Amino acid sequence: MNDFLDRTQIISVLNGFNPWWSAKPFFVPQYHRLAFASCRSYLENKSLRRAILLSGPRRVGKTTVLQQTANALVSAGHDPKSILYLSLDHPLLKLLSLREILSIYHESVFSEGKPSTLLLDEIQYANEWETEIKLLIDHQPQYRILSTGSASVVHRERLAESGVGRWITVPIPTLSFYEFVLIRNEQPDNIPPNLRVSDLFQSKAGDLSTLADQMRPLQPLFQRYLLVGGFPETALQENIDLCQRLLREDVVERVLKRDMTALFGVRNINDLEKLFIYLCLHSGGILPHQPCAKALGTTTTTVANHLSLLEQANLIYRLPPSSLGGKRVLKARNKYYLVDAALRNAVLLKGEEILTQPEEMGTIVETTVLRHLYAYYYRDTPEIVYWRDATTNKEVDIIVRSPAYVLPFEVKYRENPSLDRKSGLGIYCSSENPKQAYLVTKRDVDFGLTRLKNIETQFLKIPAYILCYLLGQSERLLWE
Repeated sequence: MNDFLDRTQIISVLNGFNPWWSAKPFFVPQYHRLAFASCRSYLENKSLRRAILLSGPRRVGKTTVLQQTANALVSAGHDPKSILYLSLDHPLLKLLSLREILSIYHESVFSEGKPSTLLLDEIQYANEWETEIKLLIDHQPQYRILSTGSASVVHRERLAESGVGRWITVPIPTLSFYEFVLIRNEQPDNIPPNLRVSDLFQSKAGDLSTLADQMRPLQPLFQRYLLVGGFPETALQENIDLCQRLLREDVVERVLKRDMTALFGVRNINDLEKLFIYLCLHSGGILPHQPCAKALGTTTTTVANHLSLLEQANLIYRLPPSSLGGKRVLKARNKYYLVDAALRNAVLLKGEEILTQPEEMGTIVETTVLRHLYAYYYRDTPEIVYWRDATTNKEVDIIVRSPAYVLPFEVKYRENPSLDRKSGLGIYCSSENPKQAYLVTKRDVDFGLTRLKNIETQFLKIPAYILCYLLGQSERLLWE
């Protein structure tokens, strides 16, 4: 241990992080993210000899899941001192290795060798954490390990060598619209709780009309969701200006100015910030590296590197193009989206006025739909792409593709959205013949099933707020 550190100081920090050791009351939110049940299930599976990694953006509730897990274990009768929570970005703990911290814990709090649960928050800040976790998994099976990481670097390059077969990743994205409604306790009580989006293709017109009536109270909540985003803290705030300040300070600035330097060694933060603002201004658009580099006064190599880092830091999604027939486009012109449209609103200081701006709302809703599709189809590990015809510029916004299905989604968040054989969705479905396709609309009068002449695909016109709510509900059913 470092010479200038006193063991009692470390023990004091550990006691502060673990109030259940002394039966002190501690507050945990009653609402559980969907990932909570999955983490509990993996922890209780004694045959699963792996650490569990809860990975997602900042401020989405990862620490809360760890604290709720501690509370649940204590309530289930586990020895409170067998549960160790560590926030590994604490200044004192960053000076020690995980092995040194565990040594102090066992000497002073809980005997070594007995079953213990390690709840490791922000694990990427621990010294040589990859090797330490590998040794614990391989040689000390008494530990059950649940960890969090804000940057997906913790399960990419740095886990490639030591982490194979030793980690299982549980994603925790921003709140879905369904979770947003639940956390505010404003869900309608007459929506069928087990209804999935795919079920709508077997519905009759009268059933869809009834469902639209049942879900209509969600429309104003969806607009609120689009403004403040899927972060638990902002979901419960009424002041939009405060929500946006919290997002700028706690999510954007902390990731760009702290995580990028500490985890990725980024030296020129100004270039990274300029690129992020550029992405906010052009979210959902094709981002060719050379014009972007010229506009920002940097190199294409820097743009490419920083785009990769922003993706690993869970700030953006990358959507590659696909040609007809499912072939990859050799010279990829990727689209980039922020992981939550509210981050864009916060950076660009856009408030309720955007609700009346069709072009802005189109971008925001497209981003929101993409977030829900990534979360719902995560377990299938599908390929998520877009398609654009270079000659006509007709396109399909999002295509979710796996060996079992091809699902195209076109977002038309406007009055009187068109769907015909000459539209991008019509052209794509005429060529690829998917069984089902979605036209995401604005109004609930545009809700129903339809077909186009000489095209086998069944099309579902569905308002964005109904699609997002049911995708979130369907995600809950998957976790269960």
